[in-house]
Amino acid sequence: MTALSVSTSSAASLRADALVIGVAKGPKGIVLAPGSEAVAEAFEGKLAEVLTTLGATGAEGEAVKVPSPAGLKAALVLAVGLGEAADGGYPAEALRCAAGVAARTLAGAKKAALALPAESADEVEAVALGGLLGAYTFGTYKNSGAKEPVGELVLLVARKGSKDAKAAVERALAVGEEMNRARDLVNTAPNDLNPKGFAAIAQAAGKEHGLKVEVLDEKALLKGGFGGLLGVGNGSANPPRLVKVAYTHPKAKASLAFVGKGITYDSGGISLKPAGHNETMKCDMAGAAAVFAAVVAAKRLGLAVNVTGWLALAENMPSGSATRPGDVLKMYGGKTVEVLNTDAEGRLVLADAIVRAGEENPDVIVDVATLTGAMMVALGNRTFGVMANNDELRETLHTVAGEAGEPSWPMPLPAELRKGMTESTIADLANMGDRMGGGLVAGLFLQEFVAEGIDWAHLDIAGPAFHEGAPFGYTPKGGTATAVRTLVRFAEQTAAGAKA
Repeated sequence: MTALSVSTSSAASLRADALVIGVAKGPKGIVLAPGSEAVAEAFEGKLAEVLTTLGATGAEGEAVKVPSPAGLKAALVLAVGLGEAADGGYPAEALRCAAGVAARTLAGAKKAALALPAESADEVEAVALGGLLGAYTFGTYKNSGAKEPVGELVLLVARKGSKDAKAAVERALAVGEEMNRARDLVNTAPNDLNPKGFAAIAQAAGKEHGLKVEVLDEKALLKGGFGGLLGVGNGSANPPRLVKVAYTHPKAKASLAFVGKGITYDSGGISLKPAGHNETMKCDMAGAAAVFAAVVAAKRLGLAVNVTGWLALAENMPSGSATRPGDVLKMYGGKTVEVLNTDAEGRLVLADAIVRAGEENPDVIVDVATLTGAMMVALGNRTFGVMANNDELRETLHTVAGEAGEPSWPMPLPAELRKGMTESTIADLANMGDRMGGGLVAGLFLQEFVAEGIDWAHLDIAGPAFHEGAPFGYTPKGGTATAVRTLVRFAEQTAAGAKA
């Protein structure tokens, strides 16, 4: 795992395998970003000319290597693009992406110094988090060919404000390490991560961080009447689990419930997915991974808010004991659901968990799920949808997601789409409705299980949760840990608002 540290040493004097600087796109060519002064001096004022000759433009995602001249202790200079030049500081996301590109480019190096423009604590945190996320690798199953991540990233900061910088790095560590834990969970092969195994990981983390963890196994779920979880898990040899991970703060004045969809593998069940649509379905537990990571991060940050995570874990498989299209499930809380499609299983496990979470009367419930392909059709692969039963909550989550660097878009819950689900002739609801607007229909289904008087929001992260293309910025191929930062920032905002 990559180590993060802060140093007030000059860029010229720090010994490292590489020294990272930022360059930006200016009206007349590349612009050297703040932090590169010592490097420019070592190049006798010709650094911009050298980088331009090597093809540097300052565009985001760009990385250009130059051997260090005399006067620098680092062996190599790496110039990373920041995008358009900015007079009043660079956006946090540009800093995160630049640091992520640098960390990924320097995989295999033992030590790299980051001399990126980071004067404020927020900028330091952005660079630290981007570097830690960009350095991420998943090599569990590789016997050869996988480079080790960069061993250490040293953030160069001014002596004045170094205390704030160290605190910013500690916060980046708490969030970044938990995001990387979530990525590990998503990337783990489904034969190595089933509901029982996920629950055991949560229990171990609870012991490590002082969290209260409760696990309902298949016997407890049957006794409690959790028909959604049991119905989805019936076809698998690996029975379902409902895991509660609770963080409480003695000065908390507000409580949040985060509910995560945790389908550790989704074959579609009897409504089997076709070839080409099931190879990455180990990622269908990304919502539960995000919720789990967010609760642990909240504890590590000591946020003055109570946060409870509910992990709805099951494996959706076809077999002689699997739920069939046409079966009726009695959900936790008593509602009945006619199952028209067993591949619309995420909403079934979430419904049970939402009802259970509501029994503890939280101020807000936020569920997170790789729920629908329809949301990917609507918003693409990098943006998640935000729905809510409260307009202000929907806008708040959209805003905090943007502040955290996670693209999202507010989506409606049109009342007319509810009709298709409520027209079952044999049950209270059907788990399918109109095909058009399928992502919204899924949100409307979940809303049916939210207790009256509780604010609720739904994040459909189907698009950005698992990245199948080439890495970019600080985003690797595979699990991304989407929604962790949004949940943590929302918890921070809630804690701050409760104090006010």
